[in-house]
Amino acid sequence: MSAARENLKNAKRIVVKVGTSTLAHSGSYKLNLYRIEHLIRELADLHNAGKEIIFVSSGAIAAGIGRMRLNGKPETIPENQALAAIGQGILMHIYEKFFAEYGQIPAQVLLTGDIANDEHARENAGNSLTTILKMGAIPVINENDAVAVDEIKIGDNDNLSALVAKITNAEVLIILTDIDGLYNKNPKSDDSAKLIDEVPEIDSTIEKIAGGAGTKLGTGGMFTKIQAAKVATAAGISMLIVSGREPGNLRRVLNGENIGTIFPAAL
Repeated sequence: MSAARENLKNAKRIVVKVGTSTLAHSGSYKLNLYRIEHLIRELADLHNAGKEIIFVSSGAIAAGIGRMRLNGKPETIPENQALAAIGQGILMHIYEKFFAEYGQIPAQVLLTGDIANDEHARENAGNSLTTILKMGAIPVINENDAVAVDEIKIGDNDNLSALVAKITNAEVLIILTDIDGLYNKNPKSDDSAKLIDEVPEIDSTIEKIAGGAGTKLGTGGMFTKIQAAKVATAAGISMLIVSGREPGNLRRVLNGENIGTIFPAAL
């Protein structure tokens, strides 16, 4: 076990980001309630174990698409904003239900891009989130897609999660996605691809490995995860990319098990 993974055992404040591809069934826009329930149960149990959990969730637009019975994701910003407004309530209702079953209180927080560019806004957001944690609740964060436009959007929830980890002085950022971690090649098209266990430094080679958006549902892909890792590690936060499709992976990671890809915090 590497020193970076050993240190995860003592992490107190943890940001967990989950992507749309993990929340929704493959090939559809229907939410995967089985996977969501297992994830919420794991977050609740970590909270019971004394961890401070901050949950950054995608999925609002997908939930809206599913509710409106559309066949695909619209191309225009207003349509996607409308679907986000519809889907955000659906998603929070599901989270509220599952968190309540396990004795936890979620607190919805919608952020816009001004926290990336405005020091006062960042400070206010950080104070709000840390106060929620002190109250014993679990912040559930998404970008405010219903009103954000290209000029103020943070860009995606990978970068949002890194920014949230930074302003809350978190120790670990865990990004749950639909693959096992960062590979040296695209594992979906090349059987010889090998998982990279640890990335001590993000250099040009690592950046070249990163591609575009991975699925028709998501907007991130590996490129934005590498961007997030740069922000997190520079702020002294270790980041991991881990499969969100296997129940129990969060606990395994925080126990120091060698799964996923870790980007150790810069010293």
